Amino acid sequence: MKIAIAQINCTVGDLAGNVSRILDFVARARGQSADILLTPELALCGYPPEDLLLRDDFYRDCDAALARLAAGVSGIAVVVGHPRQVGRKRYNAASVIRDGRIVATYHKHALPNYTVFDEQRYFEPGCEACVFDVKGVRFGVNICEDTWGRQGPALANTGAAGRTCDAGEDGASGAQAPLAARDAGAQVLLVLNASPYHVRKQQTRYDVMRRRVAETGMPVVYANMVGGQDELVFDGASFALDNKGALTHQMPMFEEALGFVTLHGANALPGEITPPLSPEAEVYSALCLGVRDYVGKNGFPGVLLGLSGGIDSAVTLAIAADAIGASKVHAVMMPSQYTADISQIDAREEAEKLGVRYSEIAIRPVFDVFMAALAGEFEGLAADTTEENIQARVRGTLLMALSNKSGSIVVTTGNKSEMGTGYATLYGDMAGGFAVLKDISKMLVYRLANYRNTISAVIPQRVITRAPSAELRPNQTDQDNLPPYDVLDAIMEAYVEHNRGPEEIEAAGYARKDVDRVVQLLRISEYKRRQSPVGIRITPRGFGKDWRYPITNKYRHRFD
Repeated sequence: MKIAIAQINCTVGDLAGNVSRILDFVARARGQSADILLTPELALCGYPPEDLLLRDDFYRDCDAALARLAAGVSGIAVVVGHPRQVGRKRYNAASVIRDGRIVATYHKHALPNYTVFDEQRYFEPGCEACVFDVKGVRFGVNICEDTWGRQGPALANTGAAGRTCDAGEDGASGAQAPLAARDAGAQVLLVLNASPYHVRKQQTRYDVMRRRVAETGMPVVYANMVGGQDELVFDGASFALDNKGALTHQMPMFEEALGFVTLHGANALPGEITPPLSPEAEVYSALCLGVRDYVGKNGFPGVLLGLSGGIDSAVTLAIAADAIGASKVHAVMMPSQYTADISQIDAREEAEKLGVRYSEIAIRPVFDVFMAALAGEFEGLAADTTEENIQARVRGTLLMALSNKSGSIVVTTGNKSEMGTGYATLYGDMAGGFAVLKDISKMLVYRLANYRNTISAVIPQRVITRAPSAELRPNQTDQDNLPPYDVLDAIMEAYVEHNRGPEEIEAAGYARKDVDRVVQLLRISEYKRRQSPVGIRITPRGFGKDWRYPITNKYRHRFD
């Protein structure tokens, strides 16, 4: 008995393309004598379809695509994820296809409604188990959250049949859907997933699935989607566990792949295990995949970015070149009267080493025209951040003009530390279509730079070691306005990703003045973040789908 795992890069809404991709994997799996092909959650339409799921015509088109897929399946059982509408009820579904027809359909029981997930907005929960037989082995079907068991009895679901579906206590004490599959006679659990990446996510998946194995006694085959979808990146990393919870198969991260799990009786035999990546390699690969798919799936011919000679733009440039190829990347250095000579020298070296197109456009003449136009209004007023922001906005205007002419998308270079504290200029360095480092703290930027240089030395060492500066006034450094980045990042992580209050953060050893400063900057910068480009999420909480703070907000944290 051989189960194939289709770790597929699906595109939201590309029904014809997704059907073609699944059929290609069907043919490849059948060619390797597989008995079952398991696809990811909602593979037919891509994940997450968001408010497309509110449209009746979307479901009709998905039904037609499912019929086309079924017509192309023979000689193998295919488990495919798709949305389904029955009357006025809508479900996150998975259907079993054999020899041109659908023989069983499962409706997801547990609908996640936390962090980046909004499935209760769109779907009804299912109640029934789905078990099917192949060569005398009985397989149960679950979909992603069904196996996590995070909803408690107070959030019990009412299913299509009108009876209550208890979604389980929590991740430690169990989830109902795997137990329901076992009680219906399943011997092996097949799990379709669209589980987005964040750092340390894979170990959490192992831990959760091992609890399910311990509770049910069933081996688990876990198929996860791969690819970028707006701010989300799906890392694949599909795997299988035997009935003791031992890892028997591990597929690669961040790439499409077809894997095979061999069963002896109803248990998984040891197979191929892809070695894990280092933490920096994981994040770097996630960023490359996010850029590649955002650019490619949206049809942009290439990317533009402002190259400053600083570390953020250097790392962004390397990611862009690695993601889509140097020939599609245009780096633009826009020096001002405050730009250090070494910044230009380093920018040229980076562009040359990576082989990207490189241009220099001096902004002083444009800045002087702005200042002349504003001279009457500014008469008698001292220079301040206004003049600094004008320089940044000149650069943003130039990049957007080049984008309009070429069709290439501007990728911004600001990091999470800057987005958190508002150390960025609206319509200036925030101008663009995609924010590569939006969820990357400053200290992680340094780690990524050092990691990339272990592959090939494309970032000059002094870019990594010199004090960071926006170079918008003489002798400026970031630490003129901000706490040291190691302190800032730790406070921000505690507050943003772990919801810790200022008192808890201070108790962890951080100075009250630094905590107050960072939290205050986070609060007053919300209006900027709301206008920033979408960016790649790599932490459990980024400034995007799962950060929903009000702009108008009078709440203040107070120390006891």
